[in-house]
Amino acid sequence: MNGASYRIDVPPNWNGDLVMLMHGYQPVGAPVSTPMAAADATPVFLGKGFAVAQSQYASQGWAVSDAVADTERLRQYFAKTYVRPAHTYLYGFSLGGLAVAASIERHPHAYTGAMITCGLTVSTPEFLAKGIVEPLVAFDALIPGVIPDLAAPGSPPAIDPGVIASALEKHPNEAAVLAKRLEERPETLPTLALYYLGLREIERRAGGMPVDNRKDVYEGFGDDAAVNRKARRYAASPKAAAYAKDNVALTGRIDTPLVMQWNTFDPTIPARFHGVYPAQVKAAGSGRWLTVLDPVGDGHCDFSDEQTAAAFDTLVRKSVIR
Repeated sequence: MNGASYRIDVPPNWNGDLVMLMHGYQPVGAPVSTPMAAADATPVFLGKGFAVAQSQYASQGWAVSDAVADTERLRQYFAKTYVRPAHTYLYGFSLGGLAVAASIERHPHAYTGAMITCGLTVSTPEFLAKGIVEPLVAFDALIPGVIPDLAAPGSPPAIDPGVIASALEKHPNEAAVLAKRLEERPETLPTLALYYLGLREIERRAGGMPVDNRKDVYEGFGDDAAVNRKARRYAASPKAAAYAKDNVALTGRIDTPLVMQWNTFDPTIPARFHGVYPAQVKAAGSGRWLTVLDPVGDGHCDFSDEQTAAAFDTLVRKSVIR
C-alpha cells in the first residue's frame, strides 16, 4: 500500500475492535520477510479478540513520517475494506513509540486510546542533540580516536560495537564516567554504535548534519572543562535541521488516553529519556489523559506477553471511562 507492505490479522472470535501496531527501528537494508512477519505482541491482541493491522512502512531507518502516514492509510483501508471498528487502539514500541505519539497528536479523533512500551518518545531534534551527538562527542573527548567525524561525508556509515567495547575496556575510569552520566552500564555503552548508525542514516535522509553543538556546554562528564575544550563542534545544515523538526517534533498535546511503560533498565533507550514525553504532556495541560505504569524487566522491550496484556487492559479500562 503506497509502497509499504502490510498485514492484517482478524481472529475467529473478533470482537469488532482493532489494534493498529507500529514497529520499532529497522536499520536500512535489514532483511524483510514476505509476507510481512507479525510483531511479537500480535498474538496478545489476537488472543483478546482484537483484529491487528500493521504496516512495514515505505522505508527503513528513521522512518517516523512514513510510519505515521502509512499507518493512517492502513487504518482507513481497514475501515473501508472490512467494517469500521467499534474502537481503534494504537500500539507502538521502541521508535514506534515516537510514531504513536506523533499519530495521536496529528489524528486526535482516530483512536480510542494508545499504548507505548519501551518508547523513544523524544522529539527528533532533542534526541539527536542530547541522545546521539552529546554522548558521541563526550565519548570522543574522553576516549579519542574511536568515533569518526560525525558530519564528514567520508566517515563510515557504521562503526563496530566491538571497537567501542575494546576502547572502554582499556579506559575503565572514562567508561564509568560515561555510564553514570548516560544512565547506562559500562557493558552496555557499545550501543553507542547504534546511535552513530542512526545519525548517519538521518544525515543521508536530511542532506547534512541536523545538529549544531557549537555553543553547547557539556556537563557531568568528569572534567567538564577538558571535555568542552576537546569536544568536536559541528554546524548544522539549515535544511537538515528543518528535516529533523518535521520528522518529528512533539507538542505533548493529546486528547486520547495514553498508557506508557518502560523496562526498569533499558540499554537502548536509557532512563534519562523516559520522563521527557510525560513531562511534555503534563506541561501541555494534557496530563489527565496519561497513565505511566511502573517499569518492569531488564532490557530493551523485554516484556512478557502477560505484562503487555496487563498494560493493554489498563488502556482499555481508561478508554472506557474517558
